[in-house]
Amino acid sequence: MTRVRANRLYGAVELLILRSIDRHGPLHGLDIARAIATGSDATIQIEEGTLYPALHRMQKRGVLRGEWQKSDKGRRARVYDLTAEGRAELANELDSWVRHTAAIRQVLDIPEEEVS
Repeated sequence: MTRVRANRLYGAVELLILRSIDRHGPLHGLDIARAIATGSDATIQIEEGTLYPALHRMQKRGVLRGEWQKSDKGRRARVYDLTAEGRAELANELDSWVRHTAAIRQVLDIPEEEVS
């Protein structure tokens, strides 16, 4: 399966992170990356160099909160969860994403039934 190039994901990484946490509950970084990979049948793989700076930006912006917890293996791991602001941003970004992808499909002349 072909992986999505990183430059095509620009702007979508934060939405993918928000949606993954929304669906699965609080997650640590590697579990967020795994959730995205699993949810995309391994087409989208978020590398650590992209993931962690995004998590830090989002936490600084107040859409995520991070808390240190012990992992199943007894190591410390920062677990991220959505804040109220994060839930609002997710709703806004999902709406925006749906509108933009519909517009792109229209420009590319791809009928809805051909999108897989």
